[in-house]
Amino acid sequence: MTQNPFALLGLTESFDLDILDLEKRVRDVQREDHPDRAPTPHERRLRMGRAVDVNEAFRTLKDDLSRGKALLALRGVDVTSNEPAEPDFLMEVMELREALGEAREAKRLVEVSQLGARVDALYVATKAEFAERFAKDDFTAARGALARLRYYRRFLDEVAVIEEEAAL
Repeated sequence: MTQNPFALLGLTESFDLDILDLEKRVRDVQREDHPDRAPTPHERRLRMGRAVDVNEAFRTLKDDLSRGKALLALRGVDVTSNEPAEPDFLMEVMELREALGEAREAKRLVEVSQLGARVDALYVATKAEFAERFAKDDFTAARGALARLRYYRRFLDEVAVIEEEAAL
């Protein structure tokens, strides 16, 4: 991320974004700055570059993890290195993954779905924790919450794959 995606789209730097409002804002910016409306070839090239930047900003802001990472980076927090998570948390995730693997192997799709719902609730709670910690300028705790969100996201992605495979 080279630019501030919030500033590029004229948005307040906040973790809590309404994705529908974000999509509308992107469409408005794209319409205002459309390259076909440029008065000169030079201006057209500039607008084409800006369109790429707007699309990149949208991709960053529509995703919880990317948005959180961007917010922390804007506050000078190093988000390039992945610190190991707390041992208790890692144990919990390991147990969840083991249960998911067993449910997948035994084709217990109800259990897979229940594990997914459990982790989805943890994901939602951790998103709220990130937003709260970030709002209070507790960037160390916010960074920890973001790390947990990554683990939960991977778990939920795996649940989605299992459910998709079962539907085939």
